[in-house]
Amino acid sequence: MENITIQDILEATDGTLLCGDPSMKIDHLSTNSMEIGPNTLFVPIIGERVDAHIFIPNALKEGGACLTQEHTEASGNAPYIKVPDTLTAMQQIAAYYRNKMSLPIIGVTGSVGKTTTREMIAHVLKGKYKVFETIGNQNSQVGVPLTLDHLTSEDEIGVLEMGMSEKGQITTLGNIIHPNVGVVTNVGVSHIEMMGSRDNICIEKLDIQNGLPEDGVLFLNGDNDMIRKHIDYVKKPYEFYGFADDCTYRAEKIREKGGQTLFEFHYGDMKEPITLNVLGKHNVSNALAAIAIGLRYDVPMSTIKAQLSTFSGQRQNIIHVNDYILIDDAYNASPDSMKASLSILSEFKTRGRKIAVLSDMLELGPDSPEYHKEVGRFIATTKVTDLFITGELSRHYIEEAWKENPSLHTRAFSSNGELIAFLETYLKKNDVVLIKGSNGMNLKEVSKALMA
Repeated sequence: MENITIQDILEATDGTLLCGDPSMKIDHLSTNSMEIGPNTLFVPIIGERVDAHIFIPNALKEGGACLTQEHTEASGNAPYIKVPDTLTAMQQIAAYYRNKMSLPIIGVTGSVGKTTTREMIAHVLKGKYKVFETIGNQNSQVGVPLTLDHLTSEDEIGVLEMGMSEKGQITTLGNIIHPNVGVVTNVGVSHIEMMGSRDNICIEKLDIQNGLPEDGVLFLNGDNDMIRKHIDYVKKPYEFYGFADDCTYRAEKIREKGGQTLFEFHYGDMKEPITLNVLGKHNVSNALAAIAIGLRYDVPMSTIKAQLSTFSGQRQNIIHVNDYILIDDAYNASPDSMKASLSILSEFKTRGRKIAVLSDMLELGPDSPEYHKEVGRFIATTKVTDLFITGELSRHYIEEAWKENPSLHTRAFSSNGELIAFLETYLKKNDVVLIKGSNGMNLKEVSKALMA
């Protein structure tokens, strides 16, 4: 943070200074007591298992300051700021700091594709601007304030990811970020366990509009059934991107060649050939959002095309390992993202086998078995030759896929270790293997073992 003092913190939070110097500068916020230095504000969060207030004495050994909701008095040089709730106070500080900056910010949310879309938008904008973007996966109620902590006056435009797991969280993040433009990539079933229905998830995602200014605009995935169903809920100006005829930003003639995706971009009278350095129709949709944002912020079309042709991203990394190819997409999983990754595997040009290594999709609520069966039925329609799984829910993949495609080679493993040992001897030259499952299933260790 720049030019922030304890006095500013008091103003942002309406807090009470129990002790310390109000003119002390604050350069950073941190929820990690091990990272507190002379100009850092420690934010002790009360979690389900640990109340971080117990770490305040050790956190302040090297100086710094702290928020507190448990102290009524304190003494010494280190400032203690009394607030009703430390998490809310951190969000208020982040909003206060963001409002001191004049740069436009694009907020990106969605059940599927928000990280890749956010990265793609940022990559396009980097063709013209100094771009500030989400750090790592910090897109939560805690993560967004910690990301904004790194915003500087040199940044010219921002692209921030907005995640949610419960009702009201997108509005909260919108009040922190105050995005000038909102993007909703997709409404699926991620977090349906907490939200109850896709309709509820859709309304929550569309609440990104609550943080927009009067001249703000939404860019919405026009191919998503839920967004179409609830479009009357949208009160701010919006434009569709996608493959449907009425989408303002549209893609046609999609094809894959030499490990790249090619398509024709349509916008009004404009027709432009686009080359993506990533595979999959879902990435064409992500690119449409990036092109729309790029054009809105006056990035030349030639620059947009050049940036998209060099984009790689962090998801669905295609890695050449020995003589076979690994599609590493082990970060997370939902029915929609599973189908997207399986489609990439199915259409991959190879003389070898197409092997899907899958695990459970988590946080899908009481209908979770049916969602896994749905993916199993989808697998049966693809060119996948082998299906290997870990996890109890993943057995539904095998059961459903076998009903339609009994020639599919399948096997269930009791642990990732057993799976790794098998794959290390099973994989052959020209094979393509997809690794995908929810983060909690830790398939990342399978990817790492194969890459090692």
